[in-house]
Amino acid sequence: MATTTTTTTKKTKKKEEEDEEQPQPSRVDKAQIQKAIAALRLHLDKVKQEKEKDPLFEDEGDDAYSVLISLRTQPVGSAKSNAKMKAIRIPHSMVNLETAELCLIVKDNDGKGHKEAKLKVESMGEDKAGIAKVLGVSKLRNNYKPHEAKRKLCDSYDLFLADERVIPVLPKLLGKTFFKKKRQPIPVDLTKKDWAKEIRSKTSATYLSLSSGTCVRVKTGTSAMSVEDVVENTVVAIEGAVKHIPRRWGNIQSIFVKCNETVALPLYP
Repeated sequence: MATTTTTTTKKTKKKEEEDEEQPQPSRVDKAQIQKAIAALRLHLDKVKQEKEKDPLFEDEGDDAYSVLISLRTQPVGSAKSNAKMKAIRIPHSMVNLETAELCLIVKDNDGKGHKEAKLKVESMGEDKAGIAKVLGVSKLRNNYKPHEAKRKLCDSYDLFLADERVIPVLPKLLGKTFFKKKRQPIPVDLTKKDWAKEIRSKTSATYLSLSSGTCVRVKTGTSAMSVEDVVENTVVAIEGAVKHIPRRWGNIQSIFVKCNETVALPLYP
């Protein structure tokens, strides 16, 4: 009897794993996404017009659209595994590498490695893929200890990239500001020969991690993009995010979309 029960349990577990591997259709209506994104854009445009009338208004840059996925249970796994940023390819990049200024954090040892990386970027000529600063880990550790220094660094660049080999040490070095503002660096493989190609590939995606308890946040667009492009990104991002969530739709309680300073609008259920 015990053997039969064990066999049945194994078969059930195997079936659940196979079900997770099967592609599952999205349960979010694209028309609902369109409606929500359009409503957020109207609100952003109204707020922008009101602020432009104020002479003391300081432009804070583009607002971001984010999908918030509420889970029924927190994903089980190691903290290291859950914190790892998972890429989701989207149809419309949120970064214009022609105008954006990127900070690239590189592996070094007391400056060695940092100099080589700077020379590498200089050798890229006009095709620097937006890299405006190369920052070595040792310099980050020594020159950006105060909270104010970290805050200024966070606000100085449009996007941060980092050699994937140093990603594990960055949370402590960058501090809470980066993670609070969702500005944590995107991992790039600097062992590859063509850095520009690697950066374009990684900036053509959005990212998620499963380290925030039962809430998963995925950025899908900016206010500089058209509503149609944000809608298409949001559809693809939700489908991509679900694939990374244990038990997929079975573990999803609700999905909302919002901008930085707006209410969250429901998409699912």
